[in-house]
Amino acid sequence: MPQVSTQNFLQFDFVREGVVLLSGGGLRAILMTSGSNFGLKSQEEQEATVYAFQNFLNSLDFDVQIIVHSRKIDIEPYLASLAERLEQADSELLQVQTREYIEFIRSFVEGANIMAKQFFVVVPYDRAAGAKGKGLVASAKALLPVSKKASAFTEQDFTASRGQLMERVEFVVQGLHKTGLRSTMLSTEEIIELLWKLYNPEKDAKGQMPNFEERGAVSD
Repeated sequence: MPQVSTQNFLQFDFVREGVVLLSGGGLRAILMTSGSNFGLKSQEEQEATVYAFQNFLNSLDFDVQIIVHSRKIDIEPYLASLAERLEQADSELLQVQTREYIEFIRSFVEGANIMAKQFFVVVPYDRAAGAKGKGLVASAKALLPVSKKASAFTEQDFTASRGQLMERVEFVVQGLHKTGLRSTMLSTEEIIELLWKLYNPEKDAKGQMPNFEERGAVSD
């Protein structure tokens, strides 16, 4: 039985110049965005934020994908650093305070589900579909595996498609800025790290991330 690589199941071929190239020939840029303390705003501020975000969505003539990535915070490295400070503490009072603080943090995290959240916006550009690839049929086709032959890019094709994508990225960045959100486009290395974390959550939680530069995964 022939061996099948994990890469055969991925919907993207590679990452280059801050852009994800999908197996079907599409390009994706990923923006990391700031959060907003919406619940702490006044009613007037909340209404203004909602109105600005609604205007931003209505201004788009292409689809975007909003992703909220949540993961449980691993505090063991932090507790380990506190334990080192405890051993190095000179006074008995400082040792007692540090020990009590460690127990407080440990019990607090065990009793509450402390999560870290990251917010991303995926900006697309598809050569075949153009700006409008909507409808039930188009959505269904987007979920199906496609031939890697369709993703062949010439250097000229890539440059032109990336230029179109960057125009969309700038439009989204400006639109988010009007809603009070800051955003920045991920680099090639940052995208690779993000994808690795999404596909390897258990290793990420243990801090087992590989060195991508040594493996030749980063080419920018």
